This record gives sequence, C-alpha cells and structure tokens, in this order.
Amino acid sequence: MVRCGVTVMLVGTLGALLVGAFPRGTSNKSCSLSKYRFPAPSELKAVQRMKEQFEDIMLLTNRKCNSRLFHRKWNTAELSVPDRITLVAAELDLAITMLTKPTTQRLAETCQQPLAFLTQVREDLRDCLSVEAPSHQPSGKLRHWLQKLDTAKKKESAGCLQASAILHIFQVLNDLRCAAQREDCT
Repeated sequence: MVRCGVTVMLVGTLGALLVGAFPRGTSNKSCSLSKYRFPAPSELKAVQRMKEQFEDIMLLTNRKCNSRLFHRKWNTAELSVPDRITLVAAELDLAITMLTKPTTQRLAETCQQPLAFLTQVREDLRDCLSVEAPSHQPSGKLRHWLQKLDTAKKKESAGCLQASAILHIFQVLNDLRCAAQREDCT
C-alpha cells in the first residue's frame, strides 16, 4: 500500500513538472531564418530568369523610371536584427504586390516560382517578428525609409514601382541574407 502511494505521488509530481515545462497556450511558431543565408540555387535561378525577362520587357517598352527607393545612405548590417526583419518584410510586401500584377502572360508564368518563394519568405519573417519581437518599434533610420516607401506607393506609377521592386530584387535577397545571419552580418 505504501509502495502504491509513493508511485502515485511520484507520477503526480512528474506530471506537474512536465505540465509546467510545456505551458499551454504558447505558440508553436518558431523563428528559423538560417535557410535563407544561402537560398536554394533553383530559387535564385528562377528569380534571375524573372529579372532578366522583366529587363527585356522594359527595353522593348522604353520605360524609364527614376525611383530612388532602394538607394539608402545606410547599410542593412547597421540595423538591429528586428529592424532587418522588418525591412525585408516591407521590401517583400512591395515585391510580392508588384509580382502579382505582371505586364505580360509570359512574365506571369516566369513569376510563379519566385512569387511562391518570396511569399514563403515573407511568412517566415512575419513569424519571426511575432515570436521574437512582437512589439518592435522600428529605429529612426528604418522608420524614415518605411515612410519613404509609403510615399512612393502613393505617388509613383505602378509601372515604376514594379520596375523598382524587380530590378532591386537581389538587393532584397541580400537584405534577407543579412537578416538570416543575425548578429553575424557585417
């Protein structure tokens, strides 16, 4: 009888410890951006094909845009990790919006794989922000750039925004790589 009571007490204690170790109501989301340090070559090739095809279309239409949206006086590595993640998420929001409005059927087909890849990246970035920095407030540098982005969305033509987003897509991927490297980005 004593032996049974000790066993019940031991199981009860262990159960309480295990319940405390794994609290209920916590998110199953995690933040792992390490896979974006070196995106898959197939993804990069698809993005490169899309960019080249878009450049060909721009040459044929003789479209000229002078957007300076992606020209910044600061380097992404100067930002905090949450700022980097916020920056890339905002850049991807613009790119994804512009990729969903292709100018030709051929470009629409070429955009499918990059669009799927970039959409997944954006979701992973959002998960990271919600887990690691849910109440993050951007630094002054980043806040100024986000305001510049918002102004550009309102004032620039859709064609110029599309050109800016696609022509600078590898800058966005470099910013992503920096965010994925966390403190190791220099």
